[in-house]
Order: sequence, then C-alpha cells, then structure tokens
Amino acid sequence: MPAPRPTDIILHRASHSLEVAFDSGERFNLPCEYLRVHSPSAEVQGHGPGQQVLVPGKHDVNIDAIEPVGNYGVLLRFSDGHATGSFSWDTLHELGVNQERNWKAYLEALEKNGMERDRR
Repeated sequence: MPAPRPTDIILHRASHSLEVAFDSGERFNLPCEYLRVHSPSAEVQGHGPGQQVLVPGKHDVNIDAIEPVGNYGVLLRFSDGHATGSFSWDTLHELGVNQERNWKAYLEALEKNGMERDRR
C-alpha cells in the first residue's frame, strides 16, 4: 500500500502550528515546537541510532518559512534559526500518526533530565 500523499499544508502562525492533510483523509495539526524537537536533522537525530539529542526550550518557536523539496517534502525554517533536515511527507505523516505517543515521551524525557519547554 503506498504511503499517503499530502493534499494540503497550512501554516497557522498565530497558533504556532502546521496543518497537514493527506489523501488518506487524515489531517494533523502539528505544533511548531513538536516539529522542531522532532526535526529529522542530524543536529536532533544524531548521526546514528541512539544518538538523538533532547532539545529543550522551544515552547515559543514558530515556523518562518516552508520551502518545497521536490516531490519529497518540505524544509521548515524555524524562528530560532534551525533550517536543516527536510521533512519528508512520510516523516510528517508518521509524526502526525504518532503525535500523542511522541509528545508524551518527549515531556517525560525533559522531566527526567531536569529540562523545561520554556527558556528559563
């Protein structure tokens, strides 16, 4: 079965979220903070298994620009200057499907490491 293809992508700057719809009928509202801390970039994911980096202090991050990367996906330029790691359509779909689980794990990891979502 082929992976769902995007049908719509809308940046909601005021609410700091990215809405992505797929031809499967699924529609996800992905907070910019969630996307930033789960960026597919090597800066966040590391260069191999088990090298992921926990990224705190991104509560207020937004997306400044969305740039297409062929038919593959998009490059998201975040307001904190982060602009590496292209988000494939498959990655955005996976982040939408697993949002609740991923977000819970992120919050638990922050707490375990004495880190916070805000820059304090």
